[in-house]
Amino acid sequence: MHTPDPHRRTAVPPARPTRRAAALALAAVTAAVGLVAAAQGGAGAAVQGSLAADTQFYKDPTSQVVKWAAANPGDSRAQVISKRIASQPQGIWFANYRPDSVTSDVRTITSAAAQAGQVPVLVAYMIPNRDCGGASAGGAPDLASYDAWVGKFAAGLGSSRSVVVLEPDSIALTTCLSAQQQNDRFASLARAVNTIHAASPNAKVYLDGGHSTWNSPSEQANRLRNAGVLNSNGFFTNVSNFNTTSNEASFAHGVLNALGNPGNLHAVIDTSRNGNGPAGSVWCDPSGRKIGNYPTAATNDSGIDAYLWIKPPGESDGCAAAAGTFVPDIAYQLAVNAADPSTPPTSQPPTSQAPSSQAPSSPPPASSQPPTGNASCSIAYRANSWTGGFTADVTVKNTGSSALSGWKLAWTFPGDQKITSAWNATVTQNGTAVTATDLGYNGTLAAGASTSFGLQATYGSNNTAPSAFTLNGTACTTS
Repeated sequence: MHTPDPHRRTAVPPARPTRRAAALALAAVTAAVGLVAAAQGGAGAAVQGSLAADTQFYKDPTSQVVKWAAANPGDSRAQVISKRIASQPQGIWFANYRPDSVTSDVRTITSAAAQAGQVPVLVAYMIPNRDCGGASAGGAPDLASYDAWVGKFAAGLGSSRSVVVLEPDSIALTTCLSAQQQNDRFASLARAVNTIHAASPNAKVYLDGGHSTWNSPSEQANRLRNAGVLNSNGFFTNVSNFNTTSNEASFAHGVLNALGNPGNLHAVIDTSRNGNGPAGSVWCDPSGRKIGNYPTAATNDSGIDAYLWIKPPGESDGCAAAAGTFVPDIAYQLAVNAADPSTPPTSQPPTSQAPSSQAPSSPPPASSQPPTGNASCSIAYRANSWTGGFTADVTVKNTGSSALSGWKLAWTFPGDQKITSAWNATVTQNGTAVTATDLGYNGTLAAGASTSFGLQATYGSNNTAPSAFTLNGTACTTS
């Protein structure tokens, strides 16, 4: 868990792109389909995804939706929002120009993610004249300042793995720029890619690919090439938009084909709100939308590295509230008609499980065999607290010399903590005693391997962290 950035708790949330360009979309579906057929029929088949299918993306314990769900357990919308949105990893946006603190702000996230064995998705949103003066206007004062900001952003990434979504709208939306200004922007983006890779070779950097009903694949490919995409890891599509995953995947293959299908380039798709597709030409907080594919790197598509929730579901486009404000009604609309997250990580992340004072009558699938009796283990318990509530990330590491087949972690709370929900494990509480059990897919831990689960809870006067844990009955060390 990282310490909350105090700036991110201010009354004015960071802006998110409103995708006003969706209203200006230049439909190019026919061209995309033609190029996709070529991509999938030959050269495209050689493209290999660059993110492992079992990649676990970082869940920010200080996100707006997590804090809302924890603070409103009695709200009739809370259970659905908590299970289907708050439990999922989402993009963490750097949208407020604070050059003096951006390095430490980024390092806070990357350090916490590395400790949890997860990969953060960081959205750099600071290009000058962003959103062409729309609802998400802002950014650095000029390109020289932007270049310096990127250097400071990159300095916080460290050596662990990360995904950097570099400047939504910056390449697809240039109608407010002169030809020279566009060239200057693209050159700055190319420098940014090199700066990030030089500072953090394990960072994967994706540039703005627009979306399937905007620029044609060939036009977007030309812009991406001019912005240095060949030195990046690829591009992202559909950020803050609603186009279906299948259409975005077809569009992405069209862009890859137009780029010549270089083996180092792949796409990621924002699926945070595209479960029902677009609402005609309505782009700003439309009703009747639904969350799409849950975040995963297991896309079964060699050209698509991941489905990500880059735009956090429930955060406004700028019509229902100021851009970036969490609106529970929007979140509930997106989640209420969606399916729960499924257990197997190869398709979607696991379901959040709400604990109770007794074992659930119908627990989710667990390991097919009972946990092994002996274990050597290390536990990292990291809590992020606020008045009356907290979230915690728990990392279970097998420090023994042989694999574990199934695990059950037990501890006792020293205070008056009461768990309200959990994810990536079945968690039950009886008084102060807590038991967390694997969900089957994460039950086998090779020697030296680790897995993580999370929980959120309330407390009255004492939130002292537990200090003694047992795994399959054997005492663990803590770190």
